[in-house]
Amino acid sequence: MHFDQGEMPREYTRYTWQKSLFIFMMFLSLIIAIMASISLGSVRIGMGDIIHTLIRQPISRQLDLIIWHIRLPQTLTAVMAGAGLAGAGAVMQSVLRNPLASPFTLGIAHAAAFGAALSVMILGSGVMAGSLASAVNISNPMITLGSAFGFSMATALVITFISKTRGSSPEVMVLTGVALGALFTAGTMLLQFFADDIQLAAMVFWTFGDVARTSWNDLGVLSCITLAILIYFLANAWNYNAMDIGDETARGLGVRVEMVRLSGMMTSSLVTAVIISFVGIIGFVGLVAPHIVRRVIGDDHRFLMPATILTGALILLVSDIVARLILLPHVLPVSIFTSFLGAPVFIYLIIKGHKK
Repeated sequence: MHFDQGEMPREYTRYTWQKSLFIFMMFLSLIIAIMASISLGSVRIGMGDIIHTLIRQPISRQLDLIIWHIRLPQTLTAVMAGAGLAGAGAVMQSVLRNPLASPFTLGIAHAAAFGAALSVMILGSGVMAGSLASAVNISNPMITLGSAFGFSMATALVITFISKTRGSSPEVMVLTGVALGALFTAGTMLLQFFADDIQLAAMVFWTFGDVARTSWNDLGVLSCITLAILIYFLANAWNYNAMDIGDETARGLGVRVEMVRLSGMMTSSLVTAVIISFVGIIGFVGLVAPHIVRRVIGDDHRFLMPATILTGALILLVSDIVARLILLPHVLPVSIFTSFLGAPVFIYLIIKGHKK
């Protein structure tokens, strides 16, 4: 078959243009969702008032308080947490070659939650409060983060080891993740059993994933670590593409497969631990976002990774808006809504896998 010299460049230009357009649309949708998140709630705020307040010309002190101390931190936390979980899910699916992999399905989120709970209740890194507005105040976030990361990293190493054993399948890894998740959930329940009434109420509230609980200091730590890891994911897009073809082919292309796999699981576990430490367990974002993006633009990680990061941020932010509005004046934790969204997708993926 004969091709004109300009035919292949035109096809490649169309290939990249379509994917770039999707990324731009996700970015634009995220900007719109951010403005909607700041605007909507028990008190509706107009766009003009938002702009004036953001440029430090507030219409009233009440609006300044609502926007700068409540809605803006909550909105940015949802963006960062959604982006981090989605990016971690995409990397786990790539390095393990498992379409069902995510921080939630592999038990890594539950391990991080147990580590954070252990730190808060046993190591004294948190102060329990009796009010719903601030159920747990993290007095030493680095101890909490270190404990959460340690347990999530141990779980990631177990999953990585199992993924390399002969005959391991996606189902085997997911079942292992379910078992580990149940183990760490039982550990968290054990801590709750020995807690007093106030600590128990605080621990149950903290376990719910809720992006409204972070302060600006919490958001600063969360953002710095998450952004650094997302940049690392983007920088390794070519390596993930090579590993999708197969380990032997990737090695032939010069990829240090074992190091990329271990570092991918380690960084994914770290960003998961950071997010869990500050906002609690949020399920299925890391599973759903990569699959949505793959269906639209394919498996090329040069485009898949940034699109997944933006899509994850958008999913969690929109979920938080819906959870905030659906039962006004009551506000649902966002993890409840993401679980309702993600569970049917997870079941569909399992059924689809068995039909192959």
